[in-house]
Amino acid sequence: MMKHNVTGILASLAMTASVVSATSAQAEGGLRCAPGETYIMNVMVSGHPYWIPVYQGFKQAAEAFGCETVFSGTPDYDITKQIASFEQDMVKQPAGILVHPMQSDPFIEPIDRAIDNGTEVATFAADSPRSKRTAYITSDNLAEAKFAAEEIVKQIGDSAEYAVLENPGQSNHDLRVTALLTYMEKHYPNMKLVGRQATNQDSTAAYRATASILQANPNLGALWIPEAGSAEGAVAAILEAKAEVLVMHADITPTTLEHIKAGNIHMALNPNQAMQGFMGFMATFLAAHSEVFDPFNDYKVSGYNPVQIPFIDNGFSVITKENADSFDLSVYMDGRDPS
Repeated sequence: MMKHNVTGILASLAMTASVVSATSAQAEGGLRCAPGETYIMNVMVSGHPYWIPVYQGFKQAAEAFGCETVFSGTPDYDITKQIASFEQDMVKQPAGILVHPMQSDPFIEPIDRAIDNGTEVATFAADSPRSKRTAYITSDNLAEAKFAAEEIVKQIGDSAEYAVLENPGQSNHDLRVTALLTYMEKHYPNMKLVGRQATNQDSTAAYRATASILQANPNLGALWIPEAGSAEGAVAAILEAKAEVLVMHADITPTTLEHIKAGNIHMALNPNQAMQGFMGFMATFLAAHSEVFDPFNDYKVSGYNPVQIPFIDNGFSVITKENADSFDLSVYMDGRDPS
């Protein structure tokens, strides 16, 4: 009886080992890139330093799976040129594209066409939710706005004047502004919005807009900016006017980092960029290798990719004078291949 049991156990273990071995072999074969399999990251304003850590995370994840990567996009802040660069990427027939769409709706047709032609597409930092994109990776812009509002009130009180600069048309920047305004109206009705100007990531436009707001509102207490380019110009205007205005912004550039170290900017809320790129690659890669996944749903008869990830939160960091050295891009890139 004991011998029979041992034999049965050994047979069961052998069968289990066989299944595990087959599963491992399948995973090893399925979750590796074929020779030359390529994934592209596409952006607008391609020379902006924001993309550098994002692409590093994207590339690091790709290297772990034996995949090739390409950094692509347009140097201009121009939706037509970015779509043209995206379509040029499609010609190369990559396995997947991780794209930061400058605007949501103009990218619906190009994204859908790419997917219909066999190239999987995920979005990051800004979205095109009505397209067929399989995933969206970003920091929580609502959480950023809430954090900024609470910090402003903590520093200057709940009955003060504040203003915002904005970049209309880019979904994540829009949300960072509108969410802060809504939060202030609901929770701190005595906070007075005295300025709201579109500066479109242009430091010169931000300088002029901030100077105008300061002239009209000498009691301005705080300024919230959804991106770093405009923050550079805004700080220049504030310093020139010798005004005492608490400045907070999202994202980071080497220039705004130096302003944080000098105490000219109170703090920045920065998406965890490398994690954004890392998770962006993983979402795109898994969509391109969806054959390894058989979910309990109707994807086979419906015909859609079973890897659907509506939202991945890559988190954000709070950059202050105390921890600014950890966000020095030149130190991060020392010894790394930027291409």
